[in-house]
Amino acid sequence: MKINYHELFSTKSNLLSFFRALLAIPLWILFDHFNTSWATAILFSLCILVVITDLLDGYLARKFNEVTEMGKIIDPLADKVVVTAIIIKIYLLDLIPYYYFFMIIGRDLIIFLGGIYIANKIGKVLPSNKLGKATVFIIGIVILLIILKLSWNNSFLLLFYYLSIILIFISLLGYIYRGYEYLKENKTT
Repeated sequence: MKINYHELFSTKSNLLSFFRALLAIPLWILFDHFNTSWATAILFSLCILVVITDLLDGYLARKFNEVTEMGKIIDPLADKVVVTAIIIKIYLLDLIPYYYFFMIIGRDLIIFLGGIYIANKIGKVLPSNKLGKATVFIIGIVILLIILKLSWNNSFLLLFYYLSIILIFISLLGYIYRGYEYLKENKTT
């Protein structure tokens, strides 16, 4: 599979995805000041900006017919970069259990490496699916609730936390199954 790096900056949606990935830098830095009220407000605002750019880049790609192979790479990669940066920081701050950290990182690593393997085998990038997007969205809600400093006794936080754990496993199995189906289909053609 040949990647056209010119596509990275050639569409509005890809630029938004690239911008979203860069937001990992200020988020990383701001988590060093997590216990200050000003950092909490900015962290929350930046996370909302991450969500908005994620929704907007997909909308723009479809509206202006700018779906590109680079977009199929940069969009989920931007999500993974931002989520990974935040998850590492909140893990280092001891705000999430170690197993939750490893579940999220492990899922993303398996999906990322599997995606590279499949793209090399079939010659195209598989786009993100709705279940994967829903999983990242629910993990994002957990992150936002942690940023808002909700107690781990809060039933709202626990609801999204346990839902995210279920979705982590279901989405991982879904990606594995989908990859297997694409590889099987590619062998028969």
